[in-house]
Amino acid sequence: MTFLEFSEIVLDWALSMALLFIGVAFALTIFRIFKGPTLPDRVLGLDVLTAGSIGFIAIIGIDTGFTLYVDVAIALGLVGFLATISFARFIMVRGDTERSPVQQEKVEDEEDPDHKHVRQPIGRTEVLR
Repeated sequence: MTFLEFSEIVLDWALSMALLFIGVAFALTIFRIFKGPTLPDRVLGLDVLTAGSIGFIAIIGIDTGFTLYVDVAIALGLVGFLATISFARFIMVRGDTERSPVQQEKVEDEEDPDHKHVRQPIGRTEVLR
């Protein structure tokens, strides 16, 4: 066995293990996105999912030898960064980071039981310009 054959075997094994680990990371990240419990947790999960996608694209680029995948990974990184900044601005303007948007709070009003709770923003309410 020559050094070149040995290095190809090691590279194939390393790429397979890297794809396995990134697949596990995808599954755990998707679980975190659905579980929450708060909106910043979900935004962070989406950011980690974007970073994992960049790693997946890089591994596929190394495996196939196409350099075009590097450009795709860079573009995905830029879009992911802009999405993270947009979500962070949305959370900052919204001001409510403690409550989950998925879970409904049970508010019991002693005077009027049929009264629906109107969500009041917590924190800063002015819009940044």
